[in-house]
Amino acid sequence: MNGSLTHKDYKKLFDDKQIQSIKFNIDQIQPSSLDLTLSNECYEIKYSFLSPKSKVMSKLKNLIIRKINLNKKFKFKKNKTYIVKLNEKLTLNKNIFGHCNPKSSTGRLDIFCRTIVDYSDEYEKIPKGYKGDIFLEVTTRSFDIKFQAGDKLNQLRLVYEKHNYLDDKDLISINKQDQIVFDEKNINFKIENGLKVSVYLSSPNKVLAYCAKSNTPAIDFSKINLHKINDYWKPIYSKNKSIIIEKNKFYILRSKERVRIPPKLAGEMIPYDTGIGDFRAHYAGFFDPGFGDPNGSYAVLEVKTNELPFLLEDGQTIARIKYEKLNKKSNIVYGLDIKSNYQNQGLKLSKHFINNEEENFNY
Repeated sequence: MNGSLTHKDYKKLFDDKQIQSIKFNIDQIQPSSLDLTLSNECYEIKYSFLSPKSKVMSKLKNLIIRKINLNKKFKFKKNKTYIVKLNEKLTLNKNIFGHCNPKSSTGRLDIFCRTIVDYSDEYEKIPKGYKGDIFLEVTTRSFDIKFQAGDKLNQLRLVYEKHNYLDDKDLISINKQDQIVFDEKNINFKIENGLKVSVYLSSPNKVLAYCAKSNTPAIDFSKINLHKINDYWKPIYSKNKSIIIEKNKFYILRSKERVRIPPKLAGEMIPYDTGIGDFRAHYAGFFDPGFGDPNGSYAVLEVKTNELPFLLEDGQTIARIKYEKLNKKSNIVYGLDIKSNYQNQGLKLSKHFINNEEENFNY
């Protein structure tokens, strides 16, 4: 059937050698996506690029500043650009295509990363029947970060034949039978060109956002629950149910409503929409089936403006989630059983930080 592939499909693709990796671990397979892993082959490069008329390695030769071996940890400096060959290689059948997105933890650290493949004129795109290597361009924006081979920064979602997106009429109908958004009021208003996600800024005495500090120690990407929040983040409190998003600063906020992805669906957050403001929200877009079960989870929002300071008010729409059908109901869902990090989250930083959720947050 048409639609996004499930956990069982990815396992079969590995068995059939359509996905290959000398470092494959079954934990890489998520309910409707696949975690990709860094190899040891890395290059610092002069500038970003695409490779629509050649293989990536052929074009890369003239852009290399230096080669880096990621068998040992290496510190990626802020605002320098690197490209890393991934361990995974594809030999897809002609009816399968896909695209990539940063993982949640990657987005929450303001790591700007984009997938590049041979003979493609678009970032993040895996063309139908693609055969070849995958590369990841990485630029850390807020922190110096140590990476090494095996780290997982991005995800791949594959689709059979075509996407099977749900329109607003379908979403409203599904929400009545198998609730996907939880809020006190205006439920149907929130479904417009997908599920509208708004920002929560209405508790005056609580931390409502975090802003990345300018001068911080390096983050070790492989170390979980280790780094102290105060070393890296400034807590933000709301004034008059609003905050100012300052130019070139990176913020973590959370949604006002709780969202849910039923087991037969997958979701993707649209990261930038000029119709709702000149800022980027949510760098990491994939939501797997089972996210938010049973009563919804808040969406964490990564927000940055590059042009002008921006006044953000409580309840203001900040992003949209589009839903699509899987090609079958997933046999594995997001949650504790597969050690998912962000189920039933509130205002939560990435998993790298100690006690990184506001325990006394009034939901």
